[in-house]
Amino acid sequence: MNVINRRDRCGFRRTGTVLTLVLLLSSCGDKLLTHGPPAGETTAEPMENPLPIMAAFARGDEGFARIFKVSDGLGPTFNQPSCETCHPGDGRGTPQTTLIRFSINGDLVPQLGGPQLQDKSIPGAVPETVPEGAEISVRMPPPVFGRGLMEAIPAETIIALEDPDDADGDGISGRVNWVQPAGFVPAEFVGAGPGLAVGRFGLKANISSLLQQVVGAYREDMGITSDFLPVEAIHSDAGDLALSDRVADPEIPAHEVLDVLMYVRTLAVPNRGEITPEVQNGERLFEQVGCTGCHIPTLKTGPSPIPSLDQVDAHMYSDLLLHDMGPGLADNRADGSADGYEWRTPPLMGIRLAPDNLGGPAHYLHDGRTSDLGEAILEHGGEAQGSRDRYQALSTDEQNALLAFVLSL
Repeated sequence: MNVINRRDRCGFRRTGTVLTLVLLLSSCGDKLLTHGPPAGETTAEPMENPLPIMAAFARGDEGFARIFKVSDGLGPTFNQPSCETCHPGDGRGTPQTTLIRFSINGDLVPQLGGPQLQDKSIPGAVPETVPEGAEISVRMPPPVFGRGLMEAIPAETIIALEDPDDADGDGISGRVNWVQPAGFVPAEFVGAGPGLAVGRFGLKANISSLLQQVVGAYREDMGITSDFLPVEAIHSDAGDLALSDRVADPEIPAHEVLDVLMYVRTLAVPNRGEITPEVQNGERLFEQVGCTGCHIPTLKTGPSPIPSLDQVDAHMYSDLLLHDMGPGLADNRADGSADGYEWRTPPLMGIRLAPDNLGGPAHYLHDGRTSDLGEAILEHGGEAQGSRDRYQALSTDEQNALLAFVLSL
């Protein structure tokens, strides 16, 4: 089975729904006896929920994989033609699918095509280029699974983890990125409403709602407008819109966006790997050197209408806060209230499947600069400097145990 595109040998997507099983039984016959990975061993499986949610998941699965064409409204400028192209197997991207975000003196310069560079275009349009003097930030697409859990963590839980003045003296001073919610997000969605909200999505926690993240990805990454955001993200240098993109806006309806949103919300986190004595020792060392100061193992979700997200323990290994990570990881680009040294703590859940998910080596850190997890740790600075130094002081066997623990998540 090809895990990257998640289609079985009969051509059907692996959604885990009753509908898909019926189609397989009727169309594949004895081919159903072929074996894919065991449950919990891919990054594209659904959480268990009532049938209406599972049906929306199945529709969203198809929407996530949909490859847009010019006749569907792709572009006029874009990065990739589908969600899945950026997020193969619903996991992290690769250096080949990195995105560039840019700004000028902290201004996101939408009039110049910002904040994201669309480096491809349809016939008749012109790809964007980075304006002279802009600060750029290379970003590797993060995993998609587990985002429903992140959305379901109460804002009060995240706020309570803040320590902006390092009152406890541990060298870690994480803080919330307070952001302005998008006006198109209905009030019933997490991260919507008047006033500032807790940012939790995006590598700098600059987005407060999962709906805004999905709608923005459609428009910024693919040039696809929706009922939520029906205006193309282009600027004057892109060419004549009337001669290139002739598809009326909005290009997809709200229900397609909401199905993809449900798909992303209810993607399951893969199972943990084998818990060996080495992994157990590594878990102890992970806490001992201070990694859990930011990579908090478990946060509890609040009440949710989705049963699989309702008041459950989310083993994310993140506090969803911004931290100064030092000059080695700095992109020197502000994003909202996040400065050029700050990044949101990336969740470590599911990291063990990153190599298999991509059909090759994993790529770590925000820009995918290394495939060596140990090197990724050694790049940490700023608030993580103390933990980095303590990790570096471990024996080789202890370092290997700590890495084995992380790669079991």
